Amino acid sequence: MFAFVLMPFDAAFDDVYKLGIKETAEKLGIRAERVDEQIFHKENILERIYRQIDAADIIIADMTGRNPNVFYETGYAHAKGKLCLLLTSRADDIPFDLKHHRHLIYGDSIQNLRQALEKDLDWLKSEFANRKSILTVRLNRTSGLLTKTKWSAKGTVDVVFDLNNDTTVPSPEIEAIYFEAGRGWTFTQDGQECAVRQSETDKSVSSYFVRPPLRRLQAKSWAQIKITGERILENAYGANQEPVVLKESYKIAGRATVRIVTTEGTFDFPVDLDVKVDEFPF
Repeated sequence: MFAFVLMPFDAAFDDVYKLGIKETAEKLGIRAERVDEQIFHKENILERIYRQIDAADIIIADMTGRNPNVFYETGYAHAKGKLCLLLTSRADDIPFDLKHHRHLIYGDSIQNLRQALEKDLDWLKSEFANRKSILTVRLNRTSGLLTKTKWSAKGTVDVVFDLNNDTTVPSPEIEAIYFEAGRGWTFTQDGQECAVRQSETDKSVSSYFVRPPLRRLQAKSWAQIKITGERILENAYGANQEPVVLKESYKIAGRATVRIVTTEGTFDFPVDLDVKVDEFPF
């Protein structure tokens, strides 16, 4: 779990953050970060805060002192449907519009903060472990085509998968979809190349951005996504420049992952691929 922490940039809060929040989160296996700890280049600090709120599983916001920036950022997190843990050292700092939200009031004691926060974070961790997505992913079909030249054999694979909402309630908003597969592929969707970067969880895997077909799936509904991958499967000359006889067909097998980022969390769905790629796929 990733907890993004909102609090004033003031040295007076350093012990509250480092000893009270960060150490307690780490004890439970939760990564807690403030924006001033992170390294970023191309975006300004407010854009970075927005992105981290979007990416976080949980928001921890210290409302002490009624800091307007913290209030504004917490409002954005609430608008995005994020689960927020609100903290304050004084009950008087809770504004009228937020009094109906539960606050952990820790006074002047970091020990009080640690005990209360550990209890809430432990419960949240259990809830996330037991959480199930309204959305499901099912592989619909795959097909492959082999294109050979004198110098290489290139495989083209179509992957079609369905997004399903089999429940009686609408799904949360779909913010992004990523197809995670082995490196070296180029994927396109509707003729446009998918953006790609190295997976954050596995260095041997690339993460390809796929446009969601809809922002939200209504109850008992489904949508379909088709992506096409291309990759050089073999060259006519090997690593030692020894000639290689290109095959008439190749088998592509392995596990990919469809990662769906929603306003209620991120969910991974494994997809097992087993595709025969040949020159005459019929």
